[in-house]
Amino acid sequence: NAANQVKWLLLSLQTCTVVQYCEEAEPRNSQTDTGTGSNSNATEEGGHGAAPITTLPIVTWKWHHVTTQYLVALWILVAWLCKLIIESNHHVTNVIPESVLLICFGFVLGGMIWGADKMQTFRLTPTVFFYFLLPQVILDAGYHMPNKLFFTNLGAILVYAVIGTCWNAASLGLSLWGCHMGGFMGDLDISLLQYLLFGSLMAAVDPVAVIAVFEQVHVNDVLFIIVFGESLLNDGVTVVLFNVFDAFVSLGGSQIDAAEIAKGIVSFFVVAFGGSLVGIAFGLLISLLTRCTKNVKIIEPGFIFVMGYLSYLTAEMLSLSAILSTTFCGVLCQKYVRANMHEHSVQTVKYAMKVFANGSETIIFVFLGISAIDKVIWVWNTGFILLTVFFVFVYRFIGVFFLTWILNRYRLVPLEFIDQVIMSYGGLRGAVAYGLAVMLDENKIKEKNLMVCTTLIVVYFTVIWQGMTMKPLVTWLKVKRAEVKELTLLEKMTNKMFNHTLVAIEDISGQIGHNCQRSKWKYFEEKWMSRILMKPSARKKQDEVFNAFHQLNLKDAMEYVAEGERRGSLEFIRKESVAIDFRKKFESEHSEDMPGMRVDMSNGHYPIPSVRVEMHKHAMKAKNEAEAVNAHNLLDQHLYKSRKQHRHRFSRSKFIINKDEKEVQEIFKRTMKNRMESFQPAKTGVSPKTVIKHTKKEHQQKVKRKRGNEFTTKSKELIMSFVVVVLCVVCGFLFRHLIAL
Repeated sequence: NAANQVKWLLLSLQTCTVVQYCEEAEPRNSQTDTGTGSNSNATEEGGHGAAPITTLPIVTWKWHHVTTQYLVALWILVAWLCKLIIESNHHVTNVIPESVLLICFGFVLGGMIWGADKMQTFRLTPTVFFYFLLPQVILDAGYHMPNKLFFTNLGAILVYAVIGTCWNAASLGLSLWGCHMGGFMGDLDISLLQYLLFGSLMAAVDPVAVIAVFEQVHVNDVLFIIVFGESLLNDGVTVVLFNVFDAFVSLGGSQIDAAEIAKGIVSFFVVAFGGSLVGIAFGLLISLLTRCTKNVKIIEPGFIFVMGYLSYLTAEMLSLSAILSTTFCGVLCQKYVRANMHEHSVQTVKYAMKVFANGSETIIFVFLGISAIDKVIWVWNTGFILLTVFFVFVYRFIGVFFLTWILNRYRLVPLEFIDQVIMSYGGLRGAVAYGLAVMLDENKIKEKNLMVCTTLIVVYFTVIWQGMTMKPLVTWLKVKRAEVKELTLLEKMTNKMFNHTLVAIEDISGQIGHNCQRSKWKYFEEKWMSRILMKPSARKKQDEVFNAFHQLNLKDAMEYVAEGERRGSLEFIRKESVAIDFRKKFESEHSEDMPGMRVDMSNGHYPIPSVRVEMHKHAMKAKNEAEAVNAHNLLDQHLYKSRKQHRHRFSRSKFIINKDEKEVQEIFKRTMKNRMESFQPAKTGVSPKTVIKHTKKEHQQKVKRKRGNEFTTKSKELIMSFVVVVLCVVCGFLFRHLIAL
């Protein structure tokens, strides 16, 4: 009894203490709710715990304050290290696509996480994918879209993206439903509308996977733009179809009548075209903003990224197609915004956009592999899975061949049989289909995990198997590859002449064809849109006559410099008569072509300007590597050795390059002194330096040594990168267990 009394006494004291603490905490909580800040905020800002401190802490552990941010940064680092390991050995990536290797790395990382936590704590969620990863990839694809090819083949792209997507969704859903009714799948609780919903998400041809595979294959431009454009617009159409069928599933089959079906069809076109109009509106707004950034060029790149992302969010807010919105926003930015921006801003946008898009693609493929290591989503049904893979593969071929047969009746250059095979085989599924599958509602669709599992298997089959066999198939079928070359000025003028001739023929014959429509659009664009959306200086740069004249001037300057280097062009510095003859010859030959360039010979002084001619890249391309080595030695021995020094000074809005006149004069004097010393042996009768030419055998030995060194370096980088990845993952696990402890 005495022991029981002591226990009750201690319990009553603890209860009184807790009640007193709660009564003291209530006024503090009510006070913080009125605006003085909560205890959690005080903890976050001050670093104090719930208990009062007795002394000033020097270092405190605040992992819960930065958990999300730290994990995001750590996963980005791990994904980029995986890409670094893959790219360090090109012998592997030439056989296996990069996307396949990234998914395999995801399998390994997912297995390590499962082994440590006995559950999958990291997975690719729809929110992260659709709001943070996908917009960057879509904006990059639209911004770097080859506009002429895209709009020339826009009719075929829309046929494949709209009609082909509806065909794939309907045929897959109805076929699976028929097999279910025939008893090939066992006992599944899936209705006809749910099969159509599953067919709509499986019809998504992923642009991320298509870009990752087709860029390594280098097929011809027409084939690439049709497959890439179809995958880009196909995603927007797929999301619209998914939302329509999801609404039908929510309504239930009994409440769907002809009026609801008509609303669904109208909603399909409104959402698709409305999203495109939102993107065009944001593209025009960016053009107007960059037209006014003459004095604040430092913020020009920010407008493209912020407004491009706002176009995506605005379309999503209005229940329109966000993918189509961002696509057309990027397409519109390519012409007007790029022309309005400064060259430095153009380069900044180009590289920053590639960094964001490439980083997003890497993270997407890695997490597609990680998401597979999860027991919860793996619900197996052999009939459902195998039939889905079979129907996806077969109906893709049927749809492409049937639609191409119709298009070839109206195309001037029909698509060949081999191109149709590659288009059918290139229907890769990816993260878009997986993200839509994860978005399914478990309360409405009982077999959600089976659909997610099947979607992952289809994604792995198309990306891994079809991606790995795409390049051998293209080589075996001898598909026409893309020609990596830039048109010369004569070829451009010839193409322009043919275009004008076709427009004239259509005008005379009274037919309104593609060339006539393109000519009328170009006239309208030059007269109205360019004047409103582009700066006057940008319009001047787009003048074709001005560009041709500029290229001719560069060509003449390069020929003059090359001829002077061959003869010893600095001889006129030492002889007055030669200088006078040079001036007369220069003015007589180049006074009309280059009126701004003159040689000042007055007062007996003959200063030679230090002209830096940026030679056209085609003039510097050697026929083979041996000629490139000899050309490098020639330039290294005989050309100017000037320096270009950037003295970085502080400025919030400008990049300042040092333009001190004294430094320029010093550079000029030093350069001319080196040139005079190089010509001194010729003046005194000593034979000048000869250009060292390497023999073919020496060149081959040098290339072998270089490749051996590169292989050793890449092997070391591969080992070090793998060690860093393992250390990062181990550190993450240690952090997690420390938090748990």
